[in-house]
Amino acid sequence: MTGPLAGIRIVELAGIGPAPFACMMLADHGAEVIRIERPGAKKGGPGGDPTKDILQRSRKTIAVDLKSAAGIGVVHNLVASADGFVEGFRPGVTERLGLGPETLLKVTPRLVYGRMTGWGQEGPYAQAAGHDINYIALAGALHAFGRAGDKPTPPINMVGDFGGGAMMLAFGMVSALLHARTTGQGQVIDCAMTDGTALLMSMIWSFQGQGLWRDERGVNLLDSGAHFYDTYVCADGTYVSIGAIEPQFYAVLREKSGLSAEPAFDRQMDPRGWPELKEKLSAVFATRTRDEWCAILEHTDACFAPVLSMAEAPAHPHNVARGTFVELGGVVQPMPAPRYSVTPTVAPRMANEQSDTEALLDGLGYAPDEIAALKAAGAVA
Repeated sequence: MTGPLAGIRIVELAGIGPAPFACMMLADHGAEVIRIERPGAKKGGPGGDPTKDILQRSRKTIAVDLKSAAGIGVVHNLVASADGFVEGFRPGVTERLGLGPETLLKVTPRLVYGRMTGWGQEGPYAQAAGHDINYIALAGALHAFGRAGDKPTPPINMVGDFGGGAMMLAFGMVSALLHARTTGQGQVIDCAMTDGTALLMSMIWSFQGQGLWRDERGVNLLDSGAHFYDTYVCADGTYVSIGAIEPQFYAVLREKSGLSAEPAFDRQMDPRGWPELKEKLSAVFATRTRDEWCAILEHTDACFAPVLSMAEAPAHPHNVARGTFVELGGVVQPMPAPRYSVTPTVAPRMANEQSDTEALLDGLGYAPDEIAALKAAGAVA
């Protein structure tokens, strides 16, 4: 076993999006994660193929009928040997199944019970359906994404589902697991994507509190308002990114782009001049291809990087040198992160078409005839 979470067992109720991503992270870092699927349920997320679904990697799976008393008994037995439990249903669903926190904490008092929702376990929106775009809208984040004069632009589902949701849940699980190891006391984690997204905006709230941020899109330091923090189109139609905030880095950008002698660029932090300076910088970047700008600006302190597509990123020399991506079963995917000096993360493996039901039941002490009876009754598959 490798990874800092080796020896930790997590039981996961199958779902989509943020809860599976959190459990993928726990598995990447050494935890044994057992994913409970419903018999006959479509596996593999939207694509329907678990062997291609990165969010299902590095798990064991067991197919259990959660509407069966015998099936719920199997889950209770799994939980009896577990350190954590993760579910991503609307509030009250697991309670109705007999798998709510009050029940499972009686089975295992040290259990860390992670609950992943968009709106949280209580509040006026708690029972409403929603998706990432809705959660980040209510949290005050979506309003900030986009260019001046344009409507808010969803940053795919990175901020609510995975930043404010999955990453917060993974952090909460590890924090509570540490507490449980010290005290023997389990607890429930109410992880709401609205809460997590709001927390991700902490620095922006700080800027606003100091009068350094206007509550408008595309007019601020980090939202494409500044000429020195934006993307620019090159002569070949590709893009580069610039983030030269600090004066010494801004000076390098000016030098390398031939703008050192332009007095207008001396007023770096004056927002009144940003639109004009952006037009000038746009004209400069349009004179060369992306590769030509890479030859000039890469490996300097201009705070520069080419804007790479998903097809391009795995082949970039920096990502190749670090092994940032790997191909498994024909699926290119990111490697686990972050990295450790003593307890390296687990080499990922893709999910199988078949479940591990019999092996897991055997490990729980079920006799062959008991396993056969559960299968015959449809409690497991």
